[in-house]
Amino acid sequence: MIREERRPARAGRGESVQMHVIVVGGGAAGMMAAIAAARGGARVTLLERNEKLGKKLYITGKGRCNVTNAGDMDHLFANVMTNAKFLYSAFYSFDNRALMELLEAAGCPLKTERGERVFPVSDHSSDVIAALAGEMKQLGVEVRLHTRVKGLWWEEWPAQSRESGNRNGALAQGPGAGAAESGEGRKAAAPGEKDGAAGTAKGAQGTGVVRGVELAEGKRLEADRVILATGGLSYASTGSTGDGFLLAKETGHGMIECRPSLVPFRVREEWCRDLMGISLRNVSLSLYQGNKEIYCGFGEMLFTHFGVSGPLVLSASSYYVTKCRGEARLLIDLKPALDAPQLDRRVLRDFEENRNRQFKNALGQLFPTRLIPVMIRLSGIPPEKPVNEITREERKTFVELIKALPLTVIGVRGYEEAVITKGGVSVRDVNPSTMESRKVRGLYFAGEMLDLDALTGGYNLQIAWSTGHLAGDSAAQSV
Repeated sequence: MIREERRPARAGRGESVQMHVIVVGGGAAGMMAAIAAARGGARVTLLERNEKLGKKLYITGKGRCNVTNAGDMDHLFANVMTNAKFLYSAFYSFDNRALMELLEAAGCPLKTERGERVFPVSDHSSDVIAALAGEMKQLGVEVRLHTRVKGLWWEEWPAQSRESGNRNGALAQGPGAGAAESGEGRKAAAPGEKDGAAGTAKGAQGTGVVRGVELAEGKRLEADRVILATGGLSYASTGSTGDGFLLAKETGHGMIECRPSLVPFRVREEWCRDLMGISLRNVSLSLYQGNKEIYCGFGEMLFTHFGVSGPLVLSASSYYVTKCRGEARLLIDLKPALDAPQLDRRVLRDFEENRNRQFKNALGQLFPTRLIPVMIRLSGIPPEKPVNEITREERKTFVELIKALPLTVIGVRGYEEAVITKGGVSVRDVNPSTMESRKVRGLYFAGEMLDLDALTGGYNLQIAWSTGHLAGDSAAQSV
């Protein structure tokens, strides 16, 4: 038997009405949505399937949590990869400065580091989570942990109501009418339940209204508004298993193919394994598909047992999953501060200082120790060859190698190593001014569920904060 928790009766004429907003998901977007809705005067219930809030936030930035980027608005938009224009209302209504002020007022002092990246002064992501949790507690948000949402409880508009436009906002009683009493009505499928053949619900053409959610245990919670902020598919161990995508799909929302992004590259070259653990700073990385340059950036990267990773590679991967098919070429410029003639003079100077040594013993000032054998092997110059016997052509080839160390990208790692999910709920089905669904009235989306993503540097979290805040504020105000 389905049990229900009903909201308080509607206030009488002349009395104020307190909205009940349910937020599904206790990550960055969900917590911010709950805070904004509560500040807007709503009664808020946050449902989180895990044993604690902010589980993915906890591991963000290797536990340091790069909460946002302190750059100006143009800088923020320039680093959004997908659907930047959709974020105008979200960013301008709650920007990086507003986020920083909120966190610091909630007891989490911040600092700004290289690249305008903002972190908690303590370097502990737990302080960010504690600040948000404390703010929710102060605002009276009810947080329910170990609570998994199985489906959405919603009602369709009948066809005649959709055709008439229903301009006064009154919702006709669809097939879910009387659900609170009968236990019937539409609900969106949860993981493991069969999806429709076309992948959409009957109400996809028109519209319905949300009534609440159904929990895994069969219990229903009634609400005026529901905000889905369940995250994407990356780091499934933190609870991001795609539940929200299925709920969105079943209620008729378009879905953009999901792919792991901000994710390490797998490469063909075996010599990468010899360099596992070596970090290169202040290098330039270029990504090519055929002869076309897809990406070029400057920063830090890391060699791994399967290929390459690090901030520079993660940013490149966002371009790769969007614009490349199959194999691609990576070229690493180990000395980007020097052009080829300058580097040639630098190498020549080193060779002059080591003219009586073997080639393998003359490179200590150019590369990290473990990189030297790889560079020697790729150069084609015999390691025991005396430096004073190296020809001009050999030196030129060696300089070219330093400026363009080649790797072959054969793919990316999976969701378990991806920082974010690219793709998700189509923004065409969401109102950018409110984050409300265009398909189901009273249903809102926030964070990684949406087809929005950005490069590394705090931008993706700012998307979560901004969309969550807009969704929560809009849900509380939409009477």
